Parts: sequence; structure tokens; C-alpha cells
Amino acid sequence: MRKLSIITLGVSDLAISAKFYKNVLGLKRTDYKSDEIVFLDLDGPELALFPKAELAKDIGVATGNCGYSGITLAHNVSSSSEVIELLNKATLHGGLIVKEGQPVFWGGFSGYFSDPDGHMWEIACGSEDYAKEK
Repeated sequence: MRKLSIITLGVSDLAISAKFYKNVLGLKRTDYKSDEIVFLDLDGPELALFPKAELAKDIGVATGNCGYSGITLAHNVSSSSEVIELLNKATLHGGLIVKEGQPVFWGGFSGYFSDPDGHMWEIACGSEDYAKEK
């Protein structure tokens, strides 16, 4: 059985993005050290940050702003207050709240932020966790 190994985000500034993910989600760099790519530990697959132009070159596609890509990443926490805390933390470090934290149709609580390069992240807590808070 195959598993997902790496999620790579094309970023405009490697240092800013690495700092953003450290400060907002508490992600730590793996042991692999490079000035050209950053690998962050997700306790499973790794999150790779790679300059957007270099990623496009590696893939063999043209660069350009094509807007929303149809992909979101998610980070689950244990309470609605943690959802709000992380959304606010994202804005303090250069992110943008796209959807305020709120109850959602599936019974939980979630909100969305975009990182400095526009990658969308959902921060959510499950319905059981949210029900305990009420």
C-alpha cells in the first residue's frame, strides 16, 4: 500500500513561509537542511516549501497566478477556541482569514485562512469536541 509522502507548496519567499508555518502551526524542520527547499514534519507526510518559480520549472509548466487551485489543507484541533486562536495567529504572521471560525453543516466548528502565498488551510474541531464546549 502506498502512502502520501510529501505535500509541496510553491511559495514566493522560502524564509517567510518557513517562519509562517513554524509560528502559526508549530511545524518544525526535518533534519534535511537546504537553502533551496524546506521540509517540515507533519507527523506522517512532510510539508515541503519550494520556490514557486522553481517548482513550475521542475514540473515543466509556465508560472503565473492562476488563482484558487481547488486544493485545501486541513489542521484539526480540539476546540472552537483553538480554531479561533489559530486563525488569529495566522493573521499576525502574514496570513489572511478567508472564513471566520463558525459552526459548520457537519456539526463541528471551522474556519479558513490563506498563507502568505494564498494556500488555503481549514482549521477545524470535530462535532464531538464542539458539542462538549456548548
